[in-house]
Amino acid sequence: VGEGVDAGWIGRRVWAFTGLSGGYAEQAVAAVEDVLPLPDGLTGAAAVALGGSGVVAHFALDRARFAPGETVLVRGAAGSIGITAVQLAASGGAGAVAVTTSSAERGALLRDLGASHVLDRSGEGGPDAPAGFDVVIDVVAGAELPLFLDRLNSNGRYVAVGVVGGPPPADFGMRLMGAFRKSVSYAVFSSDTVPGPVRQAVRSSQFADAERGGLRAVVHEVLPLDQAVRAHRAMDEGTVFGRVVLAP
Repeated sequence: VGEGVDAGWIGRRVWAFTGLSGGYAEQAVAAVEDVLPLPDGLTGAAAVALGGSGVVAHFALDRARFAPGETVLVRGAAGSIGITAVQLAASGGAGAVAVTTSSAERGALLRDLGASHVLDRSGEGGPDAPAGFDVVIDVVAGAELPLFLDRLNSNGRYVAVGVVGGPPPADFGMRLMGAFRKSVSYAVFSSDTVPGPVRQAVRSSQFADAERGGLRAVVHEVLPLDQAVRAHRAMDEGTVFGRVVLAP
């Protein structure tokens, strides 16, 4: 540990944020305020799967002012942020939780986590699918974003937390202005804007919930560090459900 840091950290199992780089290593350096002790019953892989994404999902729903009884759509629900958002919306009393995914197999897994409706990437999901949504949490963006923006209910809130599908179309701003009669809102969100101690408090609570078996951290696969290329290839191929974890 560094100068002035409590030696009691030595030997403890921890989750740590190393910044935007530095995590693909056998040893890493992190600021003490970005380190959190792990509950005894939570595996390191589960902590990695939940530690970053869980906070994003929590505060994205908070930014959307999600309330019990509302209809929620999670775009890109097969990733770790989406998986956590589905669980939080369902446990928070959502009237319905819809998800977009690319396969029936993933849809079944998401239903097991709390989703009530499974839509394809264009938003089609059969006659029982919700016609509109009060809240959309979007990890994808991409060319189809306006299709889902159009399905916001009056006073609906759309929160974008990623662009894994690429940027929205060039005329996206005009589509947003076209929805002004419904008083919808669109926001981009990063957990970097949340004070560190607040993030850590939520993260600690989620770790405790996961240890109790409430919130589920979904680990797709644990690979040795020297197979990082294989991990990235799987993500590029779109075959991952949850988080791929690299173990030194």
